[in-house]
Amino acid sequence: MAVTAVLVLLVIVLGFIPGVSLRNLGETIQLGTHMGAKLACSTRFVSGFDDGQVAEDIASYSPALKQLSIQYVDNRAIVSLFGLSEASATYREGVGCTLDHDSGKALQEVEVGAVEVVTGPWPKGDLVETVQPEISSRLNEMLLRDNAEGLNTRALVIVKDGQIIAESYAEGISYQTPLLGWSMAKSVTAMLIGRLEYEGRAPTPPFFDWQDERSDVSLQHLLQMSSGLQWDETYGPGSDSTRMLFFEASASEYASQQPLAFQPGSHFAYSSGTANLLARLVFDEVGATAQGNVDYFYAALAQPLGMTTAVFEPDSDGAFIGSSYLYAGARDWARLGLLMLNGGEINGQRLLSEEWVKRAATPNASDNDPRYGYQFWLNGGGTELRWQQLPESAYAMNGNRAQTVMILPNQNMVLVRLGWTAGRYPLEQNFSEILGWF
Repeated sequence: MAVTAVLVLLVIVLGFIPGVSLRNLGETIQLGTHMGAKLACSTRFVSGFDDGQVAEDIASYSPALKQLSIQYVDNRAIVSLFGLSEASATYREGVGCTLDHDSGKALQEVEVGAVEVVTGPWPKGDLVETVQPEISSRLNEMLLRDNAEGLNTRALVIVKDGQIIAESYAEGISYQTPLLGWSMAKSVTAMLIGRLEYEGRAPTPPFFDWQDERSDVSLQHLLQMSSGLQWDETYGPGSDSTRMLFFEASASEYASQQPLAFQPGSHFAYSSGTANLLARLVFDEVGATAQGNVDYFYAALAQPLGMTTAVFEPDSDGAFIGSSYLYAGARDWARLGLLMLNGGEINGQRLLSEEWVKRAATPNASDNDPRYGYQFWLNGGGTELRWQQLPESAYAMNGNRAQTVMILPNQNMVLVRLGWTAGRYPLEQNFSEILGWF
């Protein structure tokens, strides 16, 4: 590599990625190519975006990532940075993309049947004849305003009294476009645990062969992010989250090796590692195979909900990366919110117990922030509201880039926002504005 190119690279990376020094430059470059490969693969093959949009989405995390070279060979995305580091990810029908840490043998034979398409009104089918023109017009204006301000909103959906009354999509996006929920996957992972509980199959401790003080960690501690396990949730080079998501073949195995930092139940600490421990508990309970895991997700949630666009991506072992990698269209994300709003029932079926849904939206007993339930963010329960402009009873699935499924029990509403906002998104203001329309 030419000396000039190296100097340019150093200027780009050191100038645009906070916390990067010459000492960790090599790891930073590797992080860029691994993250780039994973996102390029999924954005291209799952969401169906073109090359320009793929590159733009990746570069939103750092201008340095504009220098990535992205190639698509058959069902793989191969990413390099000036030849200093290369990474690839492979797409498999029905299970999305997984970084090529190994041969991917556990995933090679997985077969995923399509969710049966039901003809009829939403939420059982995809016929929507309940749109209210005035509300729809206002929602369209909100999406246009967002995007005129560079907020990159891709989908907005309003569900009231069990019906879609307005939805708005950016150009090139439809209700059938699978969009990444990032950490909203945590809430869905919890719902899989709730489904197992409803079936009388909830995992019980001790977990992961923990024979030390970690044997006191309960399922509720994991669900409420109060396990006490040490975890660095920052997303710089060398953090636990980046190592787990982009460098480890098994997300849950990495997370299970963390020591205890607090007494279980005493301290809330948001942790993507904890969500992947929950995903592993589901995996083990349903047969500890990639096929069994995928089959359970579709039979337990996707099919009864009518989620025809959902793709839940696994790690190399076949366990879902339950912290981060669920793709679904906006109407399917709304279905998940409606299941919670309805107390665990949808389309004439009970999938979760009403009591579990109540517990999922109940504050935790930590000493620092009780405003978190079973992988759901809560508005109330603390000394002040999390979202000052929204009702106290509101709770939500939240994800990076301002992905949100907001559940509003007192208003009998679900609000969905999906997009790719690099900075702050005015969630409270926009959702409060929507509530003012009624």
